[in-house]
Amino acid sequence: MTERLVTRLRYWPDNRHYYAQLRGLPWPVWLDSGFPESGGGRYDILAADPYLTLISRDGVATRGLAGEVEQMDHSDPLALLRSALGEASAPIADLPFGGGAIGFLGYDLIRSYGVMPPRSGLAEWPDMAVGLYDWAVVVDHARQRSYFVRQGRDRRDRSSWQSVLRRLHAVSAAAGAVPEVRGTLLESGMPYADYARNFAQIQRYIHDGDCYQVNFSQRFKARIECDAWTLYQRMRLENPAPYGALLEYPFGQLLSSSPEQFLSLRHGRAQTRPIKGTRPRGGSAIQDLALRAQLLSSEKDRAENLMIVDLLRNDLGRVCEPGSIEVPDLFRVESFATVHHLVSTVTGRLRAGQDALDLIAACFPGGSITGAPKRRAMQIIDELEPVRREAYCGNIIRLGFDGNLDSSITIRTLLMQHDMAYYWAGGGIVADSVCDAEYQESLDKAAAFLRLLD
Repeated sequence: MTERLVTRLRYWPDNRHYYAQLRGLPWPVWLDSGFPESGGGRYDILAADPYLTLISRDGVATRGLAGEVEQMDHSDPLALLRSALGEASAPIADLPFGGGAIGFLGYDLIRSYGVMPPRSGLAEWPDMAVGLYDWAVVVDHARQRSYFVRQGRDRRDRSSWQSVLRRLHAVSAAAGAVPEVRGTLLESGMPYADYARNFAQIQRYIHDGDCYQVNFSQRFKARIECDAWTLYQRMRLENPAPYGALLEYPFGQLLSSSPEQFLSLRHGRAQTRPIKGTRPRGGSAIQDLALRAQLLSSEKDRAENLMIVDLLRNDLGRVCEPGSIEVPDLFRVESFATVHHLVSTVTGRLRAGQDALDLIAACFPGGSITGAPKRRAMQIIDELEPVRREAYCGNIIRLGFDGNLDSSITIRTLLMQHDMAYYWAGGGIVADSVCDAEYQESLDKAAAFLRLLD
């Protein structure tokens, strides 16, 4: 008999103390709303010690269950995840998550589906890493309530989660000061001459009719003199975001301050909120407002955003009911710690027989970080970018046993292995793009990372 549980915990606006209680367990994760500074987040979700883990790279999957590890060839990692999740169960109360899958789908997961050939990258970093979590801490900042929820699918000794619950109940002090970090920049992205040469090649592809837009990125590398937990605390202070996340794995850590939702699915209603169009924040209130107005009125940025909206309408149309796709919000300016973004919203009603993983398969990777047409844009990206994107421009997913999904695009995201940190930044290039402006935009997006190294 499934033993489900919901119990109240003390509410804290800052949940670092709760996460600190979980870090000694395997595969701890924190989906962080950035409350209250992010301006848009409501829920924090924290979990650890999954009863099943799935890791995939280049078509080879590793499945861990109850301490046993099994390796298998598997060309469809999403099908493997569907099988692991099993039959859907009813939601727990009105909470957004009551146990399920949490992890990341890296951009290079597309290689498992034959879109691009295999390519070497960071040692041991997989294309997908997902844990199935039987319990989680769910924090609702709107209601100022915190809960410990348990699904009851984990058949291991119940004493483990009971011990965690006791430690969480014992937390009695607010989180302290955020530690300082130090780091040394080793690779400052792509030299301008290399960027300009690649920009020119993209322009030739556009004018030859291969594509309309290509999202081109560059990678930064630094040596960091602290652990991932310390770095993330500083990162979320400097650049709070509604889709922040810290995922800690044996092979490395993923730290994200993403502002961009990829896909959500709630009771059959799908939503995506692409970002396309960026300006830096101003040094004064007047300058900041001017830059915001400039973004909103930019014909180039609006056209670029609309191009991706149309692409995503098409992607959603593959799994949604005909006539259900709508664009309730077009060209909204949203402001974050370092940049203004132009954001739109696309929604649709999922067809009968389709689920969250069908939705991901139809839309992955997000059009805002590939280009249009998507497949040709990805081929050009693979030709011109000198390194794999790894987790960058993939997704962090939260897929409940109830079938509901929320996910982010992993931009403003760094990977950490030992003392090395890797960070990517880029932007969409179209026919009327200017090389200097596009190069500067990528540096503006990298500013939050570069400030960590001061």
